Amino acid sequence: MANFLLEIGLEEIPARMIAGAEAELGRRVTELLTRERLLSEGAKVTTFSTPRRLAVLAEGVLAGQADTEEQLTGPSWKIAFKDDAPTAAAEAFAKKAGVAVNDLEKVTTPKGEYVGAKAQRKGRATAEILAGELPKEVLAIYWAKNMYWRASKPERFVRPLRWLVALLDSEIVPVEITGIAARRASRGHRVLHGEKPVEIAVAGGYVEALRGAKVVVEVSERRQLIRKALDKATRTVAGARWREDEPLVETVTHLTEWPSVILGDFEPEYLTLPEEVLVTVMRDHQKYFAVEGAEGKLAPHFLAVLNTEVDAEGEAIIRHGNAKVLRARFKDAQFFWDFDQKVPLAERVESLKAVTYHKDLGNYYWKTEENLVVAGRLASVVKAAGVAFDEAALLKAAELAKTDLTTELVKEFTELQGIIGGLYARAQGLDETVAKAIYDQYTPASTEDAIPTTVEGQLLGLADRIQTITAMFGIGFKPTGSKDPFALRRAGNGIIKILAESDLELTLDGIYSAIYPILKISGPSFNEVQVFLGERVKSYLMEARGFAYDVVNAVTSAGSMVVVTEFTLGAENVRHTIARAEALTAARGSEDFVAVSAAFKRIKNILRQAEEKKFEIGAADGAKLASEAQKLLAHADELAPKVRKYREDHAYTEALSEIATLRPSVDAFFDKVMVLDNDPAVRGANLGLIASVLEGFSGIADFSEIVTG
Repeated sequence: MANFLLEIGLEEIPARMIAGAEAELGRRVTELLTRERLLSEGAKVTTFSTPRRLAVLAEGVLAGQADTEEQLTGPSWKIAFKDDAPTAAAEAFAKKAGVAVNDLEKVTTPKGEYVGAKAQRKGRATAEILAGELPKEVLAIYWAKNMYWRASKPERFVRPLRWLVALLDSEIVPVEITGIAARRASRGHRVLHGEKPVEIAVAGGYVEALRGAKVVVEVSERRQLIRKALDKATRTVAGARWREDEPLVETVTHLTEWPSVILGDFEPEYLTLPEEVLVTVMRDHQKYFAVEGAEGKLAPHFLAVLNTEVDAEGEAIIRHGNAKVLRARFKDAQFFWDFDQKVPLAERVESLKAVTYHKDLGNYYWKTEENLVVAGRLASVVKAAGVAFDEAALLKAAELAKTDLTTELVKEFTELQGIIGGLYARAQGLDETVAKAIYDQYTPASTEDAIPTTVEGQLLGLADRIQTITAMFGIGFKPTGSKDPFALRRAGNGIIKILAESDLELTLDGIYSAIYPILKISGPSFNEVQVFLGERVKSYLMEARGFAYDVVNAVTSAGSMVVVTEFTLGAENVRHTIARAEALTAARGSEDFVAVSAAFKRIKNILRQAEEKKFEIGAADGAKLASEAQKLLAHADELAPKVRKYREDHAYTEALSEIATLRPSVDAFFDKVMVLDNDPAVRGANLGLIASVLEGFSGIADFSEIVTG
């Protein structure tokens, strides 16, 4: 067994792209080695990355492929041999198979007698296979953005390749990618080690060889080093702790090769600015961690993660430089904050006419007017359902929600859009309900975020998102594949999350009915919006709630084969869809339920066959249902009203328990009854009976979607 190492050396890769590329390279190398039968049992593949490299170490790689014997079939015996003498066809086949003509044999198949041969295939050496296949795998890695860097050359990559290491134990694998031939020389830390080559003697010594050159190639180790360094630096301030920020930890992990941390200070006077502004400046613009005191309030300190190690004198210089840059940023923020207050939000509405929303739609004044109408319509639906909220505050928030786009602070710190509007509304003495709704209008930004805490904020968020989605669909900008330039999937996810996790008595159909009359969108486009949001429901159930795909398919397809229109996906509260999925997940472990699910799948298939053969589905006529098995299932069908009542009361667990009692009836029916009887009248009655069962019990879930095998 051998160890195989591949390291791709590059100019600095954008931090946000590294993790995905590292995982894809590992997957591609693993699949290549598996496909070529080069991985031994128990083999291990590990990936590494830093800003300047992607690497894979495969342990337990075979030296080459095992020889194989392959049974080949050639032309028919009559063509290959004439009067027992081989023809040109036989000789050509023998040559192709690599055997002598005398070694050809007669093979009998259902189609007749053919010439056969057992061909011996000699396995290829691992180095030969890797040299031929690795360049294609590496250059096929997906990058959100890539580049050409060699004149008149077709290959593209995220950054120019600068070196390549490919070792099978201690032997160099003759791989060449974009004109760079593999060697055993890597490169260490750009500053601490310089451009001196790092000779890697054997593949298994890769990690330690790079550590000696001041590079920690294991991402998890760098992450842990950074966390420990943050803790250590923060302990120098009594009662302080660094503000946990997992995304920022990931970012600085992928920005460094040999991380260290310094603690810096800024003037306490800047703490008069809102924390959101200070943290955004530190986090998004400088990649600094915020520090908070024992009470959780921001302290006048910051933590910077360096990609180097320095002595005390160097640390003081770096700390001073970082504090100077941060101070300038804070001064800008303070100036913009004071300057923006001279024009209240209410006076900025007219200025939205000068801010383009989309060239084919209009400006943000138009967007605001649309949002106001949609918010008002949604408010009417929710108010009619008995939900209490301040409608006037909602409409005022909708009117002012986009005005912070005209402020200098948002122009400088665009990621604070909405948040600044809420902060300015509060600072200018507007109602707190209005301020909070504006502040929360863009939450949730992801499935991990919390939804707005107020009904007004929830409705504003729904109005803004559904207006955006329908407007964009109306001009043909629906998401396709990986392309979603207007983040419509994120907007759709936000709608579903708000509906699922709020107390709004609002369904997707309620949203559709509220907005359709007022939006300039065609029927087909609006149908696409409905399909799009239905897909977002499925995505939420699987990704955010963790339900199995077959459970999700079952609850979102309920009634799809039968008439249960009052419980279609759009007409039902998303929370009830979740409750049905929870009940179905709990019930699917029951043997009776599994058997009933299999029976429903069978019913669905039989009804599909009957439709294809144009068999008439009749009424479940008692005179035609003469056998005990038929009568037993017909009697069981009388449970349907009870199940329907449970469903209407949202007592899904009880309803599923009742449905599980169908097992003896459906088992007996399918054991003893020929459903597609030759007698059209009997067949029609049987089909009518099973169609009635399917219709009566499929309102909670399409049980045929449950995987039972």
